[in-house]
Amino acid sequence: MNTPLVIRPRAEDVEGQPILRPLPSAQCRSVGPFVFFDHMLETRYPPGRGMNVRQHPHIGLSTLTYLFDGEIVHKDSLGSEQQVKPGDVSWMTAGSAIAHVERTPAELVASGSSLHGLQIWLASPKTLEQGPGHYSHHPAASLPVSDNLGVRIRLVAGSGFCLTSPVPVLSPTLYADIHMESATTLLIADEYAERAIYLLEGEAQLEGEALEPRSLVVLPTGQSLTLFAEGECHLVVIGGAPLDGPRRMNWNFVASDPALIDSARQRWAAGDWPTVPGESERIELPR
Repeated sequence: MNTPLVIRPRAEDVEGQPILRPLPSAQCRSVGPFVFFDHMLETRYPPGRGMNVRQHPHIGLSTLTYLFDGEIVHKDSLGSEQQVKPGDVSWMTAGSAIAHVERTPAELVASGSSLHGLQIWLASPKTLEQGPGHYSHHPAASLPVSDNLGVRIRLVAGSGFCLTSPVPVLSPTLYADIHMESATTLLIADEYAERAIYLLEGEAQLEGEALEPRSLVVLPTGQSLTLFAEGECHLVVIGGAPLDGPRRMNWNFVASDPALIDSARQRWAAGDWPTVPGESERIELPR
């Protein structure tokens, strides 16, 4: 086996929510269509507090929010308003310009709440990165699940492990949420040119080598590899076809052409952007 690339995440804070961010990194800019990976760490908000990511813009990407614990409300400039619960997929395609808000529901702010999950960005294909925006919500019960021999796989997005998700991805994609019981094995087949594993909790080995928890392990191309669970563990596998060319990322903007990012920055700074109904506060362009 060729040696996998291990990307240790950096700790960040997004509007008061602590996160770990392995992508993007200097070592690896993308895995399949995935260009950004935020692990929203287990957080307990006391009464009167909650996550509140104010109105902010995107271009050229799709955001996928997937929670393990807690709830958030998604609102966007298309007029969407959706409460997102554990196991649901909140999917937003930005196209040429979209703005959105993510916050703890008011009733949970009043009572206090927990939050734990992942938000991942997927770069749009060049032919679609300046297309129309779109939002869809996919309840947990709509996602396909395989549960065999102590290995439970939920296909969050794309196709893999003989499952296909209803999430409308824009390019060949793999995103699986996997729980393994102790002493079970799972073959990570060579279905896609680019794949990576993120071990959320527990202990597991890849071809006999211990996986580093909460690091993104990018797998070598062209090899099928076996995971072994030393104890109960929880992990995600992401991947897909390589991007159709390099992407630039600046703040919340992703594009194949730097001029698109420059234009987006100027438009947001000038207030020339779609707004989220009922929202006035926004995150200003960083200098």
